[in-house]
This record gives sequence, C-alpha cells and structure tokens, in this order.
Amino acid sequence: MSRLAYATGLALLVTCACLGAYGVEAGVLTFAIVAPLGWLTVLATDRLVDDRARLGGLRRQFAAVGLVSVATLAAAVGLFVAFMFVSGHDAFLTVLLAAYAAALAVWAATRMGQRALGDLDRIRATLAAVAEGRRDIATDVGGSDEIARVAADVDAMIVRLDQEERMRQTLFAAVSHDLRTPVTALRLLANAIDDELVDADTRREYVARMGTHVRALGTLIDDLFELTRLQSGELEWTMERVSVELLLEEAVDAMRPAAEAGAVAMSARLDSALGAARANPEQLQRVLFNLIQNAIHHTPADGSVTVSAEAVEGAIEVEVADTGEGVPSEQRDRVFDPFFRGDAARQDGGAGLGLAISRAIVEAHGGTIWLEDAPVGTRVRFRLPAAQLETVR
Repeated sequence: MSRLAYATGLALLVTCACLGAYGVEAGVLTFAIVAPLGWLTVLATDRLVDDRARLGGLRRQFAAVGLVSVATLAAAVGLFVAFMFVSGHDAFLTVLLAAYAAALAVWAATRMGQRALGDLDRIRATLAAVAEGRRDIATDVGGSDEIARVAADVDAMIVRLDQEERMRQTLFAAVSHDLRTPVTALRLLANAIDDELVDADTRREYVARMGTHVRALGTLIDDLFELTRLQSGELEWTMERVSVELLLEEAVDAMRPAAEAGAVAMSARLDSALGAARANPEQLQRVLFNLIQNAIHHTPADGSVTVSAEAVEGAIEVEVADTGEGVPSEQRDRVFDPFFRGDAARQDGGAGLGLAISRAIVEAHGGTIWLEDAPVGTRVRFRLPAAQLETVR
C-alpha cells in the first residue's frame, strides 16, 4: 500500500503542476493518465522483485526494470499526445524528444550497469579463487561506492585469512617443536629405565627428570587451552571495581624475592590519584606476574625493574620497565604472538605464551597492550578502562 501511495502522491504533484499551468480540465486528464500508469509500474516492479529468482542474473533483472520504465514512458507520451496535443508538429516533436531521452537513459543505465556488474564479477571470481585456496589475489575494484566498499572488505578478509593461516602454521610448528623436546626426553629416559641400563640412584634421578618434563608438558597444554579459550571469547569472568594501586603493590611484593635472587632491584612508582579499574583481580594479577617475571628474567644482575601506573584520560595505564637487553626493532611487532621468544639470547626454554596470554587477558578487559619506546631495556605498557565511582574493593 505504501508503494501505491507513493505513486499516487507523484501523480498528484504532476496534476497540481498541470492545474496551475493549463487549468482544471488538463489537470483532471493528467491525473487520469499518470495515476494508473504509476500504479501499473509499481505493481509490475513489485512482481519483478518477487520473481527475481526466476529472472536469473542481475543483467536480466536490470533489463526487465528498464523495459518497464521504457514502456511507462512510451505509454505516457502516447496518451498525452492522443488526448492533449492539437498540433501534429508538437506531437511529433514530443515523441521524438521522449524517444531520444529514453535512448540516452537506456545507454547511461547500461553503461553504469556494465561497470557495476563487471565489479561484481571480479568479486565473485576472487571469492571463488579464495575458496580454491589462493591467497595472493585481490579484487582490483576501485571507486568509493557500495560495491567498492564490499570489494575492499573482501580484500581485507583475504589478507586476514592469509595472516591467520600463516600464524596457524607457525603455531602448529611451534607446538610440535615444544612438544617434541620433552616427549623425546621422556622416551629416552623411559627406555633407559625399561632396559635396566642404569643403577637405582640413576633411575631415581631419571624419574625426577621425567616428572619435570611431564609438568612442563602439563603447563604447556594448560596454557594452550587457556589461550584458545581467551581468543575465542569463551571465558567469562566476574568483573569488579579493583584498586590498581593495591594490586600492583601485592604483585611487586610477591615478585621481589625472585628479583633479589637475580640481584635485580625492584621499585614501584604509582600515581597518588590512580583510582580503580573494572577488572577481574586474579586475571589482572596474572598479567602483572607475567610481565614482571619476564622483565626480571631478561634483566642482568645489578639492573632494575620498575612498575608504574598513572591515570590517563578515563583509563589507567600500567607499565613494567626493565634495563635489560631490550627488543630488536624487527621483533617488536611479534613479541605478543604465541610461541615467539626472540633471538637465542632471550630464549629460556619456556613455551613463549606468557605475553600472548597477557595480551588476550588485557583485550578481554577492553584494554590494549603494547611496547613503549625505550632508550634502554624494554617497556611493556597496557591500558584498562577506569571504573565508575563507587566503593573500592
């Protein structure tokens, strides 16, 4: 009904124009001609839209709509010529100009349609190639219209797929490597014990080593499982208003013995107006432990680790800085990737999941984590949204 009302409204507008220019009789005749044509056009277009599956491709659909438009124009011109024109010269000229305008409109619509359909064909061909496994392809569709935006989304999707597949391959390779080492050691130790090639004291030593490898495997599997759940958004935590200052002090105190064991000085520098964050305290403390432990491990004796925090524009930023060897510029974009452990000097035999899990936890809190530029050592900084005012936990 709304579409018929739209056609009726257009007919009334045309009628009012004719009433003002030619009088009542011309206005009535105009409404009698254009209103039924408008209703028929609307009904025919609705039928085409409902039956577009039977029409086939967009080219046929555009052609059908074009035929309806041309038929409407031809009928309108014919009826007006038959009922409203006295001069044959004026009638001929009107028909001629209407045909000329219709021909130009058809050409323009065809030209635009060919461009649009060509772009759609390129998008379809690109998606078909992606489905067959290709990732070195793009739509090559330019412009700024809706089709161009869809093409840009497709190109971005292909890039993301390629990156995710590369990361997945790297992850599988890293997991295989990290599993192979303890499994190989376990097999060798078990074979030595089974073949009775060692004495009782050595057997007990081998059993202790096997326990170490089993615990390492268990930690790796647990971390992988948790990282997968974090990245998929399956974990749900109870969020509460947490005093960041208190949490930082607890983390620094807990990690101070490890720092002292490595002759590393630890200090905390906290903003007096720090406030609170809305977070899960256990998960946030795990991030702090990961970052501080990592900083201590990569700081030489007589170095220092500084934990600081400040309120910044409705958020709280926490930083863990060390005076260690730092991160090479070519590795800065990868330090938060799973299993990335940098060069040989930074490898400690761990699985390389600490920073990846930390990033997943921070992002699950609606925050961000990054490496800050540092003249010496490494500065890891993360931001969390500040909590609304209420009683602090």
